[in-house]
Amino acid sequence: MGQTIESLESGMHVEGFYLLKDANVKITTSGKPFLMGVLADKTGTVEFKIWDYSGPVTNADIGNIIKIRGEANEYRGTIQVIGTLIRRAVPTDPFDVSELVPTAPIDTGEALLQVRELISRMKDPDYRTLCDAMLDRHLSDFRNIPAAKSVHHSFLNGLLMHTSFMMRAADFYADMYSSILDRDLLVAGTFLHDLAKREEFLFSELGIVTDYSVKGYLIGHLVLGAEDVAQVGKECGLPDGKITLLQHLILSHHGKPEFGAAVKPMCAEAELLSYLDMIDSRMEIYREAYQELEPGTFSDRIFALDGKVYKHE
Repeated sequence: MGQTIESLESGMHVEGFYLLKDANVKITTSGKPFLMGVLADKTGTVEFKIWDYSGPVTNADIGNIIKIRGEANEYRGTIQVIGTLIRRAVPTDPFDVSELVPTAPIDTGEALLQVRELISRMKDPDYRTLCDAMLDRHLSDFRNIPAAKSVHHSFLNGLLMHTSFMMRAADFYADMYSSILDRDLLVAGTFLHDLAKREEFLFSELGIVTDYSVKGYLIGHLVLGAEDVAQVGKECGLPDGKITLLQHLILSHHGKPEFGAAVKPMCAEAELLSYLDMIDSRMEIYREAYQELEPGTFSDRIFALDGKVYKHE
Protein backbone atom coordinates (compact mmCIF):
# COMPACT_ATOMS: atom_id res chain seq x y z
CA MET A 1 0.00 0.00 0.00
CA GLY A 2 2.83 2.40 0.77
CA GLN A 3 3.15 5.11 3.37
CA THR A 4 0.18 6.92 4.81
CA ILE A 5 0.16 10.64 4.11
CA GLU A 6 0.28 11.58 7.79
CA SER A 7 3.52 9.56 8.15
CA LEU A 8 5.41 11.34 5.34
CA GLU A 9 8.62 13.09 6.38
CA SER A 10 11.14 15.11 4.43
CA GLY A 11 13.64 12.90 2.62
CA MET A 12 11.42 9.81 2.73
CA HIS A 13 11.08 7.64 -0.37
CA VAL A 14 7.43 7.50 -1.44
CA GLU A 15 5.87 4.66 -3.39
CA GLY A 16 2.25 3.64 -3.12
CA PHE A 17 -1.39 4.08 -4.04
CA TYR A 18 -3.37 7.24 -3.28
CA LEU A 19 -6.58 8.95 -4.23
CA LEU A 20 -6.04 11.67 -6.83
CA LYS A 21 -7.89 14.70 -5.43
CA ASP A 22 -6.63 17.24 -7.95
CA ALA A 23 -4.34 17.33 -10.97
CA ASN A 24 -3.35 20.02 -13.46
CA VAL A 25 -0.71 20.11 -16.15
CA LYS A 26 1.04 23.49 -16.13
CA ILE A 27 3.97 25.10 -17.92
CA THR A 28 7.15 26.41 -16.26
CA THR A 29 8.63 29.78 -17.12
CA SER A 30 11.09 27.93 -19.36
CA GLY A 31 8.24 26.36 -21.29
CA LYS A 32 8.38 22.81 -19.88
CA PRO A 33 5.24 20.97 -18.73
CA PHE A 34 4.81 19.78 -15.15
CA LEU A 35 2.00 18.09 -13.25
CA MET A 36 0.82 19.43 -9.92
CA GLY A 37 -2.03 18.23 -7.77
CA VAL A 38 -3.18 16.75 -4.49
CA LEU A 39 -3.04 13.18 -3.19
CA ALA A 40 -5.25 11.87 -0.41
CA ASP A 41 -5.85 8.88 1.81
CA LYS A 42 -7.83 8.42 5.02
CA THR A 43 -5.10 10.17 7.01
CA GLY A 44 -4.92 13.43 5.08
CA THR A 45 -3.83 15.17 1.88
CA VAL A 46 -0.52 16.23 0.38
CA GLU A 47 0.43 18.30 -2.65
CA PHE A 48 2.66 16.77 -5.33
CA LYS A 49 4.59 17.87 -8.41
CA ILE A 50 6.19 15.98 -11.29
CA TRP A 51 8.58 17.95 -13.46
CA ASP A 52 9.09 17.46 -17.24
CA TYR A 53 5.75 15.71 -17.36
CA SER A 54 4.37 13.93 -20.43
CA GLY A 55 1.58 11.72 -19.02
CA PRO A 56 -0.39 9.52 -18.65
CA VAL A 57 -2.38 10.92 -15.67
CA THR A 58 -4.49 14.03 -16.26
CA ASN A 59 -7.34 15.86 -14.55
CA ALA A 60 -9.69 13.32 -16.13
CA ASP A 61 -8.38 10.89 -13.50
CA ILE A 62 -9.41 13.03 -10.51
CA GLY A 63 -11.40 10.98 -8.04
CA ASN A 64 -9.65 7.72 -8.90
CA ILE A 65 -6.69 5.78 -7.52
CA ILE A 66 -3.17 6.32 -8.84
CA LYS A 67 0.26 4.90 -8.02
CA ILE A 68 3.11 7.34 -7.55
CA ARG A 69 6.84 7.01 -6.88
CA GLY A 70 9.00 9.86 -5.66
CA GLU A 71 10.35 11.59 -2.58
CA ALA A 72 8.82 13.70 0.16
CA ASN A 73 10.41 17.04 0.92
CA GLU A 74 9.58 20.16 2.87
CA TYR A 75 8.57 23.39 1.13
CA ARG A 76 7.70 26.47 3.15
CA GLY A 77 7.14 24.36 6.22
CA THR A 78 4.82 21.87 4.50
CA ILE A 79 5.52 18.37 3.23
CA GLN A 80 5.04 17.80 -0.48
CA VAL A 81 5.86 14.92 -2.82
CA ILE A 82 8.13 15.33 -5.82
CA GLY A 83 7.22 12.44 -8.07
CA THR A 84 9.29 10.65 -10.67
CA LEU A 85 6.68 8.17 -11.93
CA ILE A 86 2.88 8.14 -11.83
CA ARG A 87 0.23 5.92 -13.38
CA ARG A 88 -3.42 4.98 -13.04
CA ALA A 89 -4.17 2.03 -10.77
CA VAL A 90 -5.56 -1.15 -12.35
CA PRO A 91 -7.92 -3.71 -10.77
CA THR A 92 -5.09 -6.20 -10.14
CA ASP A 93 -3.07 -3.69 -8.09
CA PRO A 94 -2.80 -4.50 -4.35
CA PHE A 95 -4.61 -1.55 -2.77
CA ASP A 96 -7.48 -1.26 -0.30
CA VAL A 97 -9.96 1.44 -1.34
CA SER A 98 -11.25 1.80 2.23
CA GLU A 99 -7.79 2.97 3.33
CA LEU A 100 -7.52 5.56 0.55
CA VAL A 101 -10.88 7.29 0.30
CA PRO A 102 -11.30 9.95 3.02
CA THR A 103 -14.52 9.68 5.01
CA ALA A 104 -16.15 11.95 7.58
CA PRO A 105 -14.77 11.50 11.13
CA ILE A 106 -18.22 10.71 12.51
CA ASP A 107 -20.45 7.77 13.32
CA THR A 108 -22.70 8.00 10.26
CA GLY A 109 -25.43 5.88 11.81
CA GLU A 110 -25.58 8.11 14.88
CA ALA A 111 -25.53 11.28 12.75
CA LEU A 112 -28.46 10.04 10.67
CA LEU A 113 -30.39 9.15 13.83
CA GLN A 114 -29.83 12.72 15.09
CA VAL A 115 -31.19 14.12 11.83
CA ARG A 116 -34.26 11.89 12.00
CA GLU A 117 -34.85 12.79 15.65
CA LEU A 118 -34.68 16.53 14.97
CA ILE A 119 -37.16 16.15 12.11
CA SER A 120 -39.51 14.02 14.23
CA ARG A 121 -39.61 16.76 16.90
CA MET A 122 -41.12 19.27 14.49
CA LYS A 123 -44.55 20.36 15.71
CA ASP A 124 -45.55 21.78 12.34
CA PRO A 125 -46.95 18.82 10.35
CA ASP A 126 -46.28 20.50 6.98
CA TYR A 127 -42.55 21.00 7.56
CA ARG A 128 -42.23 17.53 9.14
CA THR A 129 -44.04 15.84 6.25
CA LEU A 130 -41.90 17.61 3.66
CA CYS A 131 -38.63 16.80 5.45
CA ASP A 132 -39.61 13.14 5.81
CA ALA A 133 -40.44 12.98 2.11
CA MET A 134 -37.18 14.69 1.12
CA LEU A 135 -35.13 12.41 3.37
CA ASP A 136 -36.75 9.32 1.85
CA ARG A 137 -36.16 10.66 -1.67
CA HIS A 138 -32.51 11.62 -1.13
CA LEU A 139 -31.44 9.21 1.64
CA SER A 140 -28.64 7.36 -0.14
CA ASP A 141 -27.02 10.52 -1.50
CA PHE A 142 -27.58 12.44 1.73
CA ARG A 143 -25.72 9.94 3.87
CA ASN A 144 -22.90 9.17 1.41
CA ILE A 145 -21.81 12.04 -0.83
CA PRO A 146 -19.31 14.81 -0.03
CA ALA A 147 -20.64 18.28 0.73
CA ALA A 148 -18.19 20.03 -1.59
CA LYS A 149 -15.63 19.56 -4.36
CA SER A 150 -12.92 21.06 -2.18
CA VAL A 151 -12.40 23.54 0.68
CA HIS A 152 -14.55 21.79 3.33
CA HIS A 153 -16.34 18.45 3.88
CA SER A 154 -15.05 17.16 0.52
CA PHE A 155 -14.97 13.54 1.75
CA LEU A 156 -17.50 10.71 1.76
CA ASN A 157 -20.36 11.30 4.21
CA GLY A 158 -19.43 14.99 4.21
CA LEU A 159 -22.95 16.20 3.43
CA LEU A 160 -24.37 14.19 6.34
CA MET A 161 -21.69 15.54 8.70
CA HIS A 162 -22.17 19.16 7.59
CA THR A 163 -25.96 19.01 7.75
CA SER A 164 -26.23 17.13 11.04
CA PHE A 165 -23.83 19.53 12.79
CA MET A 166 -25.77 22.51 11.47
CA MET A 167 -29.14 21.04 12.47
CA ARG A 168 -27.93 20.51 16.04
CA ALA A 169 -26.70 24.11 16.15
CA ALA A 170 -30.00 25.33 14.67
CA ASP A 171 -31.94 23.47 17.35
CA PHE A 172 -29.78 25.07 20.06
CA TYR A 173 -30.24 28.61 18.76
CA ALA A 174 -33.95 28.09 18.14
CA ASP A 175 -34.31 27.40 21.87
CA MET A 176 -32.14 30.37 22.84
CA TYR A 177 -34.03 32.81 20.59
CA SER A 178 -37.45 31.19 20.77
CA SER A 179 -39.24 34.56 20.81
CA ILE A 180 -37.72 35.40 17.40
CA LEU A 181 -37.26 32.13 15.57
CA ASP A 182 -39.69 29.56 14.20
CA ARG A 183 -37.79 26.41 15.21
CA ASP A 184 -39.45 24.14 12.68
CA LEU A 185 -38.82 26.52 9.78
CA LEU A 186 -35.17 26.95 10.81
CA VAL A 187 -34.48 23.23 11.29
CA ALA A 188 -36.32 22.33 8.07
CA GLY A 189 -34.39 24.93 6.08
CA THR A 190 -31.13 23.74 7.58
CA PHE A 191 -31.88 20.13 6.64
CA LEU A 192 -32.86 21.10 3.09
CA HIS A 193 -30.24 23.75 2.32
CA ASP A 194 -27.65 21.52 0.57
CA LEU A 195 -29.70 18.52 -0.57
CA ALA A 196 -29.31 19.51 -4.23
CA LYS A 197 -25.53 19.00 -4.07
CA ARG A 198 -26.14 15.60 -5.74
CA GLU A 199 -27.34 17.39 -8.87
CA GLU A 200 -24.63 20.03 -8.68
CA PHE A 201 -21.67 17.63 -8.89
CA LEU A 202 -20.21 14.84 -10.98
CA PHE A 203 -18.78 11.89 -9.07
CA SER A 204 -16.11 9.25 -9.67
CA GLU A 205 -16.89 5.55 -9.23
CA LEU A 206 -15.54 5.91 -5.68
CA GLY A 207 -18.06 8.66 -4.88
CA ILE A 208 -15.57 11.54 -4.89
CA VAL A 209 -16.59 14.84 -6.51
CA THR A 210 -14.67 15.29 -9.76
CA ASP A 211 -16.31 18.39 -11.23
CA TYR A 212 -19.52 20.39 -11.42
CA SER A 213 -22.35 19.06 -13.58
CA VAL A 214 -23.87 21.12 -16.37
CA LYS A 215 -26.71 22.03 -14.00
CA GLY A 216 -24.16 22.77 -11.31
CA TYR A 217 -22.34 25.27 -13.50
CA LEU A 218 -25.44 26.85 -15.06
CA ILE A 219 -27.92 26.79 -12.17
CA GLY A 220 -26.25 25.81 -8.88
CA HIS A 221 -27.49 23.92 -5.83
CA LEU A 222 -29.37 26.87 -4.32
CA VAL A 223 -31.78 27.21 -7.25
CA LEU A 224 -31.88 23.45 -7.83
CA GLY A 225 -32.75 22.96 -4.16
CA ALA A 226 -35.46 25.62 -4.22
CA GLU A 227 -37.01 23.98 -7.29
CA ASP A 228 -36.94 20.55 -5.63
CA VAL A 229 -38.64 21.89 -2.50
CA ALA A 230 -41.35 23.54 -4.60
CA GLN A 231 -42.08 20.30 -6.46
CA VAL A 232 -42.09 18.00 -3.42
CA GLY A 233 -43.85 20.62 -1.30
CA LYS A 234 -46.77 20.73 -3.74
CA GLU A 235 -46.89 16.92 -3.83
CA CYS A 236 -47.11 16.94 -0.01
CA GLY A 237 -49.83 19.61 -0.01
CA LEU A 238 -47.83 22.39 1.68
CA PRO A 239 -49.32 25.89 1.54
CA ASP A 240 -47.58 28.17 -0.94
CA GLY A 241 -46.48 30.50 1.87
CA LYS A 242 -44.50 27.76 3.64
CA ILE A 243 -42.91 26.60 0.40
CA THR A 244 -41.86 30.19 -0.32
CA LEU A 245 -40.28 30.58 3.12
CA LEU A 246 -38.27 27.36 2.70
CA GLN A 247 -37.17 28.44 -0.76
CA HIS A 248 -36.04 31.77 0.65
CA LEU A 249 -33.88 30.04 3.27
CA ILE A 250 -32.27 27.86 0.60
CA LEU A 251 -31.75 30.69 -1.90
CA SER A 252 -30.22 33.03 0.71
CA HIS A 253 -28.08 30.63 2.76
CA HIS A 254 -24.81 31.89 1.27
CA GLY A 255 -25.59 35.24 2.88
CA LYS A 256 -24.54 37.69 0.18
CA PRO A 257 -24.74 37.70 -3.63
CA GLU A 258 -20.94 37.96 -3.85
CA PHE A 259 -20.77 34.67 -1.93
CA GLY A 260 -23.28 32.99 -4.23
CA ALA A 261 -26.60 33.82 -2.57
CA ALA A 262 -29.50 34.31 -4.98
CA VAL A 263 -31.10 36.76 -2.55
CA LYS A 264 -30.09 38.28 0.78
CA PRO A 265 -31.63 36.83 3.97
CA MET A 266 -34.81 38.72 4.86
CA CYS A 267 -36.10 36.83 7.89
CA ALA A 268 -34.42 35.80 11.14
CA GLU A 269 -34.30 32.11 10.22
CA ALA A 270 -32.62 32.83 6.89
CA GLU A 271 -30.09 35.16 8.54
CA LEU A 272 -29.17 32.58 11.15
CA LEU A 273 -28.96 29.75 8.60
CA SER A 274 -26.42 31.72 6.56
CA TYR A 275 -24.23 32.15 9.66
CA LEU A 276 -24.56 28.51 10.70
CA ASP A 277 -23.43 27.49 7.22
CA MET A 278 -20.42 29.79 7.39
CA ILE A 279 -19.49 28.69 10.93
CA ASP A 280 -19.63 24.98 10.19
CA SER A 281 -17.71 25.28 6.93
CA ARG A 282 -15.01 27.40 8.54
CA MET A 283 -14.62 25.13 11.57
CA GLU A 284 -14.11 22.22 9.18
CA ILE A 285 -11.46 24.21 7.29
CA TYR A 286 -9.66 24.76 10.61
CA ARG A 287 -9.99 21.08 11.55
CA GLU A 288 -8.45 19.98 8.27
CA ALA A 289 -5.70 22.61 8.47
CA TYR A 290 -4.79 21.61 12.04
CA GLN A 291 -4.30 18.01 10.90
CA GLU A 292 -1.39 19.18 8.74
CA LEU A 293 0.25 21.44 11.35
CA GLU A 294 2.53 20.97 14.32
CA PRO A 295 1.66 23.00 17.45
CA GLY A 296 3.18 26.47 17.33
CA THR A 297 3.26 26.66 13.50
CA PHE A 298 1.36 28.52 10.78
CA SER A 299 -0.22 27.14 7.62
CA ASP A 300 0.29 28.56 4.16
CA ARG A 301 -2.35 31.07 3.10
CA ILE A 302 -5.73 29.37 2.95
CA PHE A 303 -7.80 30.91 0.17
CA ALA A 304 -11.19 30.32 1.82
CA LEU A 305 -10.04 32.12 4.98
CA ASP A 306 -8.02 34.78 3.15
CA GLY A 307 -5.08 34.18 5.46
CA LYS A 308 -3.00 31.74 7.45
CA VAL A 309 -4.05 29.43 10.30
CA TYR A 310 -2.09 29.19 13.54
CA LYS A 311 -2.16 25.98 15.57
CA HIS A 312 -1.52 26.95 19.17
CA GLU A 313 0.00 24.70 21.84
